[in-house]
Formats: sequence, structure tokens, C-alpha cells
Amino acid sequence: MKSRSTTFRLAAVVSAGVLALSACGGGEEENTDEGGSNGGDNSSESPAAEGDGTLTFGSLLPETGSLAFLGPPEFAGVDLAVQEINEAGGVLGQDVVHVRGDSGDADSGIAPAEVDSLLSANSDVIVGAASSGVSMTVIDQIMDAGAVMYSPANTSTDFDEGDYAEPDLYFRTAPSDILQGAVMANLLIEDGRSNVAILARQDAYGETLAEQVQTNLENAGSSVAATVFYGENAQSFDSQVEEIAAAGGDALLLIGFEETATIIPQLITAGAGPQDLPTYFVDGNTADYSADSDPSLPPGVLTGTKGTIPGADTAGEFQERLLAIDPELTSFAYAAESYDAVITSALAAIAAESDAGEAIADALVDVTKEGTKCTTFAECAELLASGEDIDYDGASGPIELGETGSPTAASIGIYEYDAENRNAPVDYIAGEI
Repeated sequence: MKSRSTTFRLAAVVSAGVLALSACGGGEEENTDEGGSNGGDNSSESPAAEGDGTLTFGSLLPETGSLAFLGPPEFAGVDLAVQEINEAGGVLGQDVVHVRGDSGDADSGIAPAEVDSLLSANSDVIVGAASSGVSMTVIDQIMDAGAVMYSPANTSTDFDEGDYAEPDLYFRTAPSDILQGAVMANLLIEDGRSNVAILARQDAYGETLAEQVQTNLENAGSSVAATVFYGENAQSFDSQVEEIAAAGGDALLLIGFEETATIIPQLITAGAGPQDLPTYFVDGNTADYSADSDPSLPPGVLTGTKGTIPGADTAGEFQERLLAIDPELTSFAYAAESYDAVITSALAAIAAESDAGEAIADALVDVTKEGTKCTTFAECAELLASGEDIDYDGASGPIELGETGSPTAASIGIYEYDAENRNAPVDYIAGEI
């Protein structure tokens, strides 16, 4: 049950030494270019995205790979937005079109070929990827083709730095890990944790988020008992678990992905499981670990464990609309962000009177701020048709895109696990970056 919603203004400073590439609720291997330039191997030449009168969305979201649990709600968000846009008359007099693609993960390396297919299908806007690491392998490929890349889940700080700090064709509806790191540190402090042990994947996602949390904890006068990293493809976690158990922390922050289900039993054996050491997750591993979804964890082992997931409250009527699209949904993570990426793109196309990617990009920021408030596609489209400047506030929150294409205001949900190892939201923290 949601208890309340809290708002604060975040005044965070990223230290000069911070590793700037992280990943949404599941990142992948870092592309080694410093400063965010030349994100990946983009030797594949794709057809240029040009307006043809039909706004086409390509989705590059995880059907397979380590983030596949995020795929269903993200696809549902896209499908719901496309349905509602077309029910309201479409864009530029035509129904919008959705073409699905699988982002996989960095290990599978399928994203560049999937992007080629999406661009060949005349995609003007590609919604994805979920993982910042995967996005970095295709960002230049997509932008060089003149299409908009619009992620519902990238949290890397790198997209606002280096070459990508300038306005371009990249946008996202998820806030950077600057906000999630601050919210997690604040949650730990509010819960009375003053000496936190951190166990994290040794990749861009884990290192960046661990550093953000540690910086915020130490700035508030708390300490970090130990920061222990494990290899992203590790098969054993024995030494890391032993180090955490011996660290003497009063809480554990575990920053991981699907390997969490393997690590938790080892922590329990070492006397550092969630019932011995209060445990906290992040968006990459705040998943459903109930017997129906993950029988590897006995019921009750996660009772009281908390986690953070970027995103606003999607309960109630919006959830019902999503379930009408996909009745099998058990998670709604990043569904609202996916929905809003499609809605704002469609509104930008109307404002620009063009479905071309570059025209949409030029209008995207403006439809999210400093205009007449509106909250549905139909309402906003009607205002645009009457010549109004609009400020769309969506299912994921106020959005308020900045010049770099990232939200300057967003929400982080705080979730807690019950005796069946299922999580539910207990709070939402709204912050400005």
C-alpha cells in the first residue's frame, strides 16, 4: 500500500572521478569511450529516417536477456499509448504504427541488427533501449539515421555529458542515477542505517550507482562499511559474500540483476541474509521473487527488504488500462515511462507538423514544459490544434525535459517485499535534478 508521496529538490554534485556510464534497472557492458563520445560500434549503415506522413514507432525493448522481466510492462506502455493515440484520431490524419524489436542485452549483441530492421520499417522514433549499455551500442546508429532515440529506462549519467550533453536526437523519460542514488541514500538514513555495506556488479551500472549512494551517504555523515564488487559474468560469489559478512555493516545495499537470486542464499548461509542484515535493492533487482516467478528463494526470506525503482505511481486506472493491453502483467516498472515516450513524441509531431525524426526532436522539449497543462493525448492534441503551447504531464510524472533530453523532474518509487517475496510500493519521492 502506498503510504505517502514526498517531494524534495535535489542539489547533487557529481564528483570528477565518477564513472559516468550506468544502466537502467539493468545495465550492460560499458562502451569504453570516455566522456560519452562515439557510443558504440556503429559501422552498420541504416536508411535515413524521413517523414512520410505516418508516424512509426519502433520499440527496442528486452524480450530476451538479463532485463527480460522489464519487457512486458514496457511493451504494454507503448501499445497502450499507440492505441489511445489512434482512438483519438492519430497524428497528422493517420494512425500511428508500432513495430516491435528485441534489444536483448550486451552479451547477445543483437541490438544493432534489430535497429537496422526498425529503421528499414521507417521508424521515426525508436523507444528504447531499456539498458544504458545497450543504448550506447546503438545511439549513434539511430541518430545518424535521423531518427529519435527515446529510452523509457536509461539511467546513465553519461547521456548528459560529453558529446551527448548537447541537444540532439536522444531523449529519455527516466531520471539519471543521480536521483536514484540520492533517494536510496536518503532512504537508508531515514531507516537509521549509519554504516552500510554495498555489494554491486562490477560494471558501469553497479559502479556508478554505488558511488552515487556512497557520496550521498558520506555527505550526510553516514559511513560505508565496505564496497565490494563482483564480476558481471561471475559464476561464484563466495569471496564477496564473505567480505560483506565480515564488514560489520548495519545494512546491505545489493546492486545487481538476475544473479540476485543466487547471491541471496549465499548471504543467508553466511549469516548476512535479509533477515540478519536489513537489505536494500535497486531498479535492476527489485523484481518478483515469489514462488510463481522465482522458486529459488524460499517464501519469506525477503520480508521487509526494500528497493527503489524510478517512476511515478502507476496504480489505479492507469494500471487497469495496462492490464487491458496485457492481462498477464505482474510488474509495471517503466510502463508509464514507455507510455509517455510515445505520447510526447506524437504531440511533438503534431506541434512540428511533421513525423520526421529531426522535426520531432526539435519540438519534444517544448511540449513538456512552459505551456497550458494537459494530461492526455486527446486533450493536448486539441490544444495544439487550437494554436496553444502545451505542457504535458504524464503517467510517469511531470517529465519536464531539459535541453539534453533528460527529465529535470521525476519520481522514484520505494518498494517493500512481503512474506511471499513480492514487492509493492510504499512511497514515492519526487525530486528535481
